[in-house]
Amino acid sequence: MSDDGDIIPSVMQNGGSQYKIKENSFLSSTVGDNIPNMSFESSKPAENYGPDQVLPASQKYTSEANGRVTLRIEAGADNTPISVPGLLKRTVEKYGDLPALNYKSDNKWVKVTYKEYEQNVQTVAKAFIKLGLERFHGVCIIGFNSPEWFYSDLGAIYAGGFAAGMYTTNLPDACFHCLETSKANIAVVEDDKQLEKILSVKSRLPHLKAIIQYEGKPTVEGVLSWEDVMRIGAAESDDKLNAVLKTMGVNECCTLVFTSGTEGASKAVMVSHDNLTYNALVITNFLSLINGKEVLVSYLPLSHVAAQITDIYCAITIGGQVYFGEKDALKGSLVNTLQAARPTVFLGVPRVWEKINEKLVSIGRKSGALKKYIGDWAKEVGLHHYEEAMKGVERETYSYKFFRWLIYGRIKSAIGFDRCKYFISAAAPISVELKKYFMSLDIPLCEAFGMSECGGAHTLSNPTDENVAGVGKTLKGVKSKIDKPDKDGNGEFCIFGRHVFMGYLDLPDKTESTLDAEGWLHSGDIAHIDSKGYVTITGRIKELLITAGGENIPPVLIENNIKAELPVVSNAFLIGDKRKFLSILLSLKCEVNAETAEPLDDLTPEVITWLSSLGCKFTKVSEVVANRPKEVFDAIQKGIDAANKKAISNAQRIQKFALLPVDFSLPTGELGPTLKLKRPVINEKYKDLIEEFYQN
Repeated sequence: MSDDGDIIPSVMQNGGSQYKIKENSFLSSTVGDNIPNMSFESSKPAENYGPDQVLPASQKYTSEANGRVTLRIEAGADNTPISVPGLLKRTVEKYGDLPALNYKSDNKWVKVTYKEYEQNVQTVAKAFIKLGLERFHGVCIIGFNSPEWFYSDLGAIYAGGFAAGMYTTNLPDACFHCLETSKANIAVVEDDKQLEKILSVKSRLPHLKAIIQYEGKPTVEGVLSWEDVMRIGAAESDDKLNAVLKTMGVNECCTLVFTSGTEGASKAVMVSHDNLTYNALVITNFLSLINGKEVLVSYLPLSHVAAQITDIYCAITIGGQVYFGEKDALKGSLVNTLQAARPTVFLGVPRVWEKINEKLVSIGRKSGALKKYIGDWAKEVGLHHYEEAMKGVERETYSYKFFRWLIYGRIKSAIGFDRCKYFISAAAPISVELKKYFMSLDIPLCEAFGMSECGGAHTLSNPTDENVAGVGKTLKGVKSKIDKPDKDGNGEFCIFGRHVFMGYLDLPDKTESTLDAEGWLHSGDIAHIDSKGYVTITGRIKELLITAGGENIPPVLIENNIKAELPVVSNAFLIGDKRKFLSILLSLKCEVNAETAEPLDDLTPEVITWLSSLGCKFTKVSEVVANRPKEVFDAIQKGIDAANKKAISNAQRIQKFALLPVDFSLPTGELGPTLKLKRPVINEKYKDLIEEFYQN
């Protein structure tokens, strides 16, 4: 390519080509889409060509805030590295007048175009610089999904800091950990409730210079409103912002994603520009998403990498538009947003799919005999259609077409899924039974596997994959392997590619124990890769139960089998580490406090109906636990017996169970932010009950 192009080749010592971005490329042009495959190392130009430059680096990983890493470009991953600001600029040049964000104000939908999106991000970035944001310091954000969340996140990156989300359920100490670890100069909070958390720890945060509240008018002196931020930014020239942008490189950290902390204090995962923009590219390519045409709904916690990569980066990559859910999305209002947005792609964690399943089953139970017969027939046809497709038979029978018109289409329209092409489940394992249920309604789920440490997704499945229990195949341009496989091919799942994180901030030992010398990320998950490349995750190394007899048992598979046999069970927790046999704690499905998300004593209608069918008139969890009705406990034992038939050895059979007086939840601490079980917490909380299993 000539010197007139955006990219200038220079010669490296190893004889390969090195590409750097011309100094004015960000201000006047965009980065090209394709270059020859190569390993991106750093040449040594003046470091003033940002933000799309590859800065000098010699390390595969780092734990230093201002560290840089080498990029690894594999065959099939031939796109030019691009920064987060470069990505948004490129999209604005292509789709500037298209709607980017949609949010509710005074009960009306308001649209923000891509041009306005970029302008708002730049205004916020200039305000952050004025307020004292330093390079490689944090902007910690806590609040529900909103345009202001996006602007703060991207504004922090533009201004040379680290964007860092905090879960809205975090207690003050957890917020302090994020703010302190990131050396945050700025905290952005949604409302008074979140503000109180920051104010309670402010005196211990020497780096904190400003607190911004983006909803309502702050009543605390010194706390800035969102209007203040926009006014401050609008009054600033672009000079300081452009000066910061020129110093950036795609191989520097731009975002911190804090792990859920299910295994101790959360770690700050350092994610680079290239990690994010590359992962978004391979995801959108895999799904064959259409530029300028796709619609998504943002409602999952943006502090989690799955929501960030989807709602922010995939959307920007394809010029898609995002609708923001309401605060109580997971308490019932999500369907209203879905009906308004009619998304073309939808991401849900397993618990979201479980809730949709529960609602549809509840509606089905209220149907008359004829409707129930037709519904069951339709589900049988739908499931058969996908089972045939998994065998390679691509054929639409007349009965499938008929029920698509009569049943499937109506169900999807009622939910808001009538335009949806991809239904994705991520962030935690989902049961095969739930996948099959949605297949039967013509809502085939694609499962994604990923980690904060790989910037989002690493594998994705298709609805017609042969292996319905798996998480699909490795995405193009990245690699997988099984480390130290056993005789059956099961071992630790390892990940390699440009999406692999830079390291854990200020934790060199943990970084080196997670990333090996060759740059492979050791996931901590146990997996199997079959001859066709399908990946199946069977458990986590740290979650494995090793019985007194020495047998390794992955608890999640057994827990999911129990929930499949007993649909009235909300959560199942397997016990057996260093024990003679397996036992399990079960919680029944109950109503949830709409304000606090804490479980109530009232059973759900589904459970009450089930109890009634057994001759019991109880309506509360406490009544069932206190009275221990024989009919109920016999029915639960019957379900456990059915699950035990799926066990691959006697050691994997459950011998005892107990019903818990209250369900697990986020507020009470047994569940993490993605609703995964926090096993150490549960073991400690119910240690006395657990010991009773093994006293005789």
